[in-house]
Parts: sequence; structure tokens; C-alpha cells
Amino acid sequence: MTAPTVTRRSASALLLALVVGIARDAAPLDIPVAERTLANGLRVVLHEDHSAPVIASYVFYRSGSRNERRGETGIAHLFEHMMFNGGKKYGPGMFDDMIEGHGGSTNGFTTRDCTAYLNNFPREALPVVLDLESDRMAHLAITPRNLEQERHIVMEERRLRIDNQTSGVMDEALYLHAFERSPYRWNTIGFMEDLKIVTLDQAKAYFHTYYAPNNATIVLAGDLDPEPTFALVDRYFGKIPRHAPPPPVDAAEPPQDGERRVVVRKNAELPAVMIGYHGVAVLDPDRPALDVLERILSGGESTRLHEDLVRVHEVATAVAASNSWGADPDLFWVYAQARPGKTAADLEARVDAVLAEVAAHDVPADELQKAKNQLQAELVRGLKSVNGKANQLGYFDAVFGDYRALFGLEAAWNAVTAADVRRVAAKYLVPTQRTVVVLEPVPTGRPLGTSPPKSGATS
Repeated sequence: MTAPTVTRRSASALLLALVVGIARDAAPLDIPVAERTLANGLRVVLHEDHSAPVIASYVFYRSGSRNERRGETGIAHLFEHMMFNGGKKYGPGMFDDMIEGHGGSTNGFTTRDCTAYLNNFPREALPVVLDLESDRMAHLAITPRNLEQERHIVMEERRLRIDNQTSGVMDEALYLHAFERSPYRWNTIGFMEDLKIVTLDQAKAYFHTYYAPNNATIVLAGDLDPEPTFALVDRYFGKIPRHAPPPPVDAAEPPQDGERRVVVRKNAELPAVMIGYHGVAVLDPDRPALDVLERILSGGESTRLHEDLVRVHEVATAVAASNSWGADPDLFWVYAQARPGKTAADLEARVDAVLAEVAAHDVPADELQKAKNQLQAELVRGLKSVNGKANQLGYFDAVFGDYRALFGLEAAWNAVTAADVRRVAAKYLVPTQRTVVVLEPVPTGRPLGTSPPKSGATS
């Protein structure tokens, strides 16, 4: 399961930390929430928590790389950077200065499905934060100077995160070959040639289309009282006019009728493989079973891929699997890095054997329950802080279409049977539905890292 949030200045995940936990015997997950939709379409979600005098705010825009077109890839992520360049009331650099001057912190992240802006601050700073956020929503400074400045920053980020990183090259190659029409095909950071040619008019048009109150959800969690807070949000955001809704996304993908393979030649010490299978969208009824299957395969030393490839057959030093979450159908991928003296073919053979076994036989009851326990513990851990709760409420509202979907995760996972796991493994993890990326090391210069890639989010 992947719902990554990589921040503008940090690679720490704020969503769904990968941890092993114990089963929850408590009542179904529920977070007290008050919600309202302003006249201009802005969704407002509040969670009251007086355990500490702090508040976390998130503004989620339904604007990710899936909303881009060929020829202007990377513009969603470019705007993540542009949004820190000031508006009408607060000039360049003032957003960071004002937040930090009031004892808070600020950040942002972009995924294939959305772009989010987050702040953590003392409760007294709430009016200042709302003023700042509403100023840039309504009056972002989109100037030639700002565009050129952020364009070059994003281009350098592409060089660092993709072009010069083995994991980035493998991840990009996987999605480029696995998809033909879906906008998930390109990385959120975009293609270098597209970044070079984004015009000021394109930038202004994109902002007008996607950075509108009726295309956003604001979440506030922490030391607040709902009714006065609703009034405060309406005071700062209520006069921002709604815009025409963005055009629908066409993510239709033609059926894949055969395995696709690509070789990546990169400066590295050891071979690696990344295998992506066509999966499902987050609202698909098979998604919970694929989540559970992911944890049976990967996520600890006793999981099947680690046990087989690392401990028993000793062909790999690292393995990972992810049922990537997306508003549109995404990939279920497996990654493995070879031990010295082992080949990519050795890795593939063992991965195939593990997947064939799970598709042919029911997993034991205790193994099935352990996978569910891991998912539940991860979910609860992600909700320990007001920042985590605000993050997940906003993510589910933006990507699943309703924050209440968060509260149904545990029941959906608990309903998964061994037969469901076997069925989805046999249905989705098949050779004709996969794309295989093989890393062929070119051992010149200083080796680059080959850590498991993380798809779908950039900072």
C-alpha cells in the first residue's frame, strides 16, 4: 500500500508509516470530525483535539500529475514551488517568515493525485495561517521572475532525484513502459523538455483551473473550537470566487496482452529488478485484498519475499513490494536487489516462485492475521498526532472522494479471506500483466544507491 507524502524539504513520510503492530481489539476507528462546505465550494474539515495547544493545517488541491497533459508534464509539482512566492498581501519569502516567526513550520508535497500544503503552528497563529493560505489561493504572484526561478529549481531536482539516481531511473522506466495512455505514465516531477517550455500563460491557466476553492479541501486539526473556526475560515476564504470545474481525467488504459521488458544501464554495484503489475484504483473492491497481499509478501523479515530471497535462497540483499494507491488504476510492484555474485535472472526466478505459491494455495490463518495486524497498526500509528490526523483526513477526502473512507479501512481489511488473497494474486500478478525493469550495472565512477523506489510523490 503506497500513499506517499514527501515534503518540500524533507523525505519523511507523513502518511501511513511502515511499522509492525498488534491486532486492535478496540471499536472501529473513528475520529470526531465537523465538516462544512462554503458557498464557493471549499470543503472544510475540522478535528478538535485539545491535548496540546497546537494546530495542524492542510490544504489539499485536487491537482496532481494525473491532471497534466502531454507536453506540460511537471506543472503540478512546479506549482508546489510557485505557491511559496507570495501573493497580493504577502510578498516573496513572507510565507515562510510569517509561519516560522509565529513558531510554526510549513511544507508541501505533490503526488500523482493531489498537491498539499501543510503548516504546524501554535493555536494563536491560526488567523495568520488562514490569511496566508487564502492570500496565495486567491492572488498567487505568477511572474516571469518567479516562473524562471522555480523552473530551474525543479529541473535541478529532476537531475538529482531521477536522472542521477538509480532508483529514480528504474521507477520512471517502469511507469513509462507499463502505461500507454494513463497520465500515471509520467513521474510527478515531469520531463525535462516539458519543464523547459512551460510558459507564463500556461502557468496562469493552470492556476486558474486547479487552484480554486471548489477544487480544494482545507483540514484543521488540533486545539480549536469548531464553530468559531468555521466562521474564521469563511472570513478568509469565503469571498474567493469559485471557478469552472477542472476537466475530467481520461485514464483509460488499453489491456496489456504480454510482458514488457526494459533494461536500465546505470552506474551501480549490483543488479536489481523492479516488476510492476497492473493493479486497481483505491475504490476498487479488490484493493483491500491487494493491500493484505502486499503485507504477506513484504514489510518484515518474516514475510514471504524476504524469507525466500534473502534468508533461504540468498539471492537478494533487499526486497520490497507495494500495492500503490491511486484515484486511477496504479501498479502493484515488487523490487529486489541482488547479492554479490547473483544475477537479475536469479531474482526474477525467486520472485516468480513466491508469487506462484501465493496464487496457488491459501495462506495460513496466522499469516493472514499478521498481515492485517500490520496494516491496522500502521494506520493507527499514522493517526497519533494532530498532523497525522489532518494529513490523512485530507488525503482521503481528496483521493478517495470522502474523508470517511478512512474509517472503513479496518473493516475492509478484516473482511479479506485467504481465498480473496489467492484470487487477487492469480488475477493480477500474472506475466502478461507485468512490466520488468532490469538494472544492468555499469561500474564506473562512484556507485549510486539502489534503494527501493518510492513512486508517486515529489517535494
